[in-house]
Amino acid sequence: MNQPTSIPQTRPLAARLEAVESHMRAQAHDAHPDLAAALHHLIDAGGKRVRPIVTLYTGEMLGAHPERLLDLAAAVELLHTATLVHDDLIDGALLRRGIATINANWTPAATVLTGDFIFARAAKLAAATGSVEVMDLFAEALTIIVGGEINQHFISKGLASRPDYYRRIYAKTASMFELASGAAAVLSPVDEDIREAARRFGYEIGMAFQIMDDILDFTAAQSHLGKPVASDLRNGLITLPAIYYHEAHPADLDMRSVINHNGHSGEQLNRLIENIRASEAIAQSHEEARRYVERGLSYLHELPNTPERAALEEMAHFIVDRDI
Repeated sequence: MNQPTSIPQTRPLAARLEAVESHMRAQAHDAHPDLAAALHHLIDAGGKRVRPIVTLYTGEMLGAHPERLLDLAAAVELLHTATLVHDDLIDGALLRRGIATINANWTPAATVLTGDFIFARAAKLAAATGSVEVMDLFAEALTIIVGGEINQHFISKGLASRPDYYRRIYAKTASMFELASGAAAVLSPVDEDIREAARRFGYEIGMAFQIMDDILDFTAAQSHLGKPVASDLRNGLITLPAIYYHEAHPADLDMRSVINHNGHSGEQLNRLIENIRASEAIAQSHEEARRYVERGLSYLHELPNTPERAALEEMAHFIVDRDI
């Protein structure tokens, strides 16, 4: 995978993405100075901004009101940002994208409160859309995300289960993509069939996005990841590449040690990671991500044929061609 890491077709959105970031920063205007500094730090850390891109292109394709759409895009990205704050604390991560996390410098209590503040501001922005249905979708997405984190913490460690994996990546990632596209459609003057097609597009590419993240967790360089290679496996979480490997090598003692919590050594874990990297599991996982994208495109093609739809199609292909 040697494709560029930048998302294609974002230039037409440059001014609106800047407006989204300004909207996000504005949420700190009346906050405690330390909270404001933390929010600015998180926004400055960057990211691909895939979720607001999906929101903006979907809404513009379907005719949503620009200001309400801007509120929604900022709400979705702030929701994502808040989940990262709590994820980093739960995982004990000190770096994200090579930049210090909030919990690297703050106490756990202060970090939790920072995440809570950002959740609250995201909800305020969602409410600013003036749509009760959007607020309902926002609340449902947040419920799914939190439920997924609880399941991951108490149930998923060492579990080589496809149903568990798919539930986990839906909760972690696809639910937010589903919110981005589905809520944008709700803000648009379209019928229920179009809303459902938009929602399904978000779901499918969100699943693909997380599968690709899980592939890159094995294949990307640590300097690009900003964290150890195969960090999920090192933490006992078995993602799709490891599931494919386990299905093909059920007797692998290193894999069984991870599944059975047998206190595997660093040497065993490093050997298992290299075996997964060298196996067909990576290509198989990549092909599965492509199938999700193809399903997503089938729903996208039910939507109006506009430049925004073409941009979303190109972005969907980017999701499975990226190298970070």
